[in-house]
Amino acid sequence: MRSMDFCTSDFDYILPPHLIAQTPTAVRRASRLLHLSARGLRDQWFAQLPELLWAGDLLVFNDTRVIKARVFGQKASGGRIEALVERVVSASEAWVQIRASHAPRAGGLIRFADGRAWEVLEKVEDLYRVALMDGETGPDFHAWLEQVGSLPLPPYIDHAAGVVDAERYQTVYARNPGAVAAPTAGLHFDEAMLETVRAGGVETASLTLHVGAGTFQPVRVERLADHHMHAEWFNLPAETVEAIRRTWARGGRVVAVGTTSLRALESAAAKGELCAGSQETRLFITPGYRFQVVDCLLTNFHLPRSTLLMLVSAFAGMEAVRQAYAHAVAQAYRFFSYGDAMLLEREKDEV
Repeated sequence: MRSMDFCTSDFDYILPPHLIAQTPTAVRRASRLLHLSARGLRDQWFAQLPELLWAGDLLVFNDTRVIKARVFGQKASGGRIEALVERVVSASEAWVQIRASHAPRAGGLIRFADGRAWEVLEKVEDLYRVALMDGETGPDFHAWLEQVGSLPLPPYIDHAAGVVDAERYQTVYARNPGAVAAPTAGLHFDEAMLETVRAGGVETASLTLHVGAGTFQPVRVERLADHHMHAEWFNLPAETVEAIRRTWARGGRVVAVGTTSLRALESAAAKGELCAGSQETRLFITPGYRFQVVDCLLTNFHLPRSTLLMLVSAFAGMEAVRQAYAHAVAQAYRFFSYGDAMLLEREKDEV
């Protein structure tokens, strides 16, 4: 079957709601780890990850930082709005999702409790481009969000972000602000775990992909060929490309920490050679895709009928992933952002 001949229903599964993790584990590394390889499934703990890595492997992390992207304002008419900043594109402009009883129009103003305002510039598909009006110190979208915004937890988490979330919904290596969702595979690492894997001869490197709200959007079409993949910006540093080349030269494995790292790496190699630099990607990975860079994937469990479940099914094999998810449900693994982890080894390409 060709990759785009699949249907969204091919990637469905039944998940009891009580398995959706609402809070993180008390200690980052205390989650469980389901290891899927050619030898089958093994139930382990995340603290055992160093035993599953080889000296000479390379872990590639996404060092994006989640911004306080959720804000509440008021239109000139008095109508209240809730907005989620999808992407900050300059000191004064951003693309945002807006929820309101009546959609705002181009040229309209949205005011906030601190006295600042947005001008609505245009709407493209389901996003609005807005401009932050000058304050006393001029526009600085990121700084303004830090002052007035709140952390945007995923829609399946049923509480507002609190003090614990402010720490635990960020990776310990988050550096570059711009994401509206955490690269959740990395949430399991603490500094001690990073030191342990490096002491075992595993190299580490980073890239930046700013995760967009589209990661939570359901696939609304039945045929994958009809799905319009959301865009995300990433930057792959030259030093990370060199680390990957060193890994290949010594026979090590490239281990992507999270689907975002994988998507960035495979996008950067889309023209046949892995290239450093910044770009937007709409890469939609489905079964049949031939991976060029990543050998192993560390990830969490993903929503039914989601593009991320399609990605991991492409990586480790549809039937293997289907069995792994059934096993995880039967064994009461914790699912989604604050849940448990999987380590997947890539299914061998057919010759």
